Amino acid sequence: MSTTKAIDASPDAGDPRRAGPGPARAHRPPGRTWRQALRRDWQLYSLAILPLLFFVVFRYLPMLGNVIAFRKFRPGGGVLGEEWVGLRYVRMFLGDPSFWHVFTNTVVLGALTLLFCFPMPIVLALLLNELRGRRVKRFVQSVSYLPHFLSMVVVAGLVMELLSVDGPVNQVLRALGDDPIAFLQEAGWFRTIYVSSEMWQTVGWGTIIYLAALTTVDDQLYEAARIDGASRWRQIWHVALPGIRPTAVTLLILNIGTFMAVGFEKVLLLYNPLTYPTADVISTYLYRMGIISNSFSYAAAIGLFEALIGLGLVLSANLISRRTVGTSLW
Repeated sequence: MSTTKAIDASPDAGDPRRAGPGPARAHRPPGRTWRQALRRDWQLYSLAILPLLFFVVFRYLPMLGNVIAFRKFRPGGGVLGEEWVGLRYVRMFLGDPSFWHVFTNTVVLGALTLLFCFPMPIVLALLLNELRGRRVKRFVQSVSYLPHFLSMVVVAGLVMELLSVDGPVNQVLRALGDDPIAFLQEAGWFRTIYVSSEMWQTVGWGTIIYLAALTTVDDQLYEAARIDGASRWRQIWHVALPGIRPTAVTLLILNIGTFMAVGFEKVLLLYNPLTYPTADVISTYLYRMGIISNSFSYAAAIGLFEALIGLGLVLSANLISRRTVGTSLW
């Protein structure tokens, strides 16, 4: 009886928070709200204002203009078109043989660019990483980086001067007893010229990212491979390449996303009506249809179709990479 009274008289007997066999929960301090975080670190958040404004003004607001792909747009009329026409322009370019011709050219040129221009920075970075002489390494890096800083107009001018009928390349051919070749007037040479100039201009700049990724590879892995008797090539294959694989996969996904956006400026500067059969791509076709012919709605429909293909390629590449390699953008 006395025991029962003692239990009833305990201070925690009537407290429902103390009931039950489980332990008492520790009091967790409430987290900071976004207002408190903004008030505390407003200087850091203010740095994001200009980038956000840039993306809103130049990336997201122009997306509203895609509506003219489904509306009839006339220069001088309404900004978003005057008359709703539905899928009229979509059916027009899907039934246009010239569109499918430039679509094929875009796919072929994009595939060649990806095939040759994507792995070359990896190869150059691996070779530079194996160099022990600092002077030679810095010289090669400087020479390979410089073309990236040249204007596209300068690069196109250099290509046209080198490959002209009286240019250095044809002078070498004449010295060897061959006839000069009009490289820039023959459609069969355009893809070779474009891919070669793209490699020359981008391979050095692309090595920067891979060289930075190679510096993160643990030196103990190289030492362990040497102890196991691995040669230099084996060390590259089993240590260096797996170390930069996440970086390479990420850049591959980004390059696949721009697969259809083959360099508009270089193609526009190098091509001519004689090379249209292999040089005319979607971006230059859009330029002629939209800017020169004033068919803005038709060009917007084609551009929207190209953007949807690019989005599908990015999503597919990201999904395949996540399931096969385990690395993805998201």
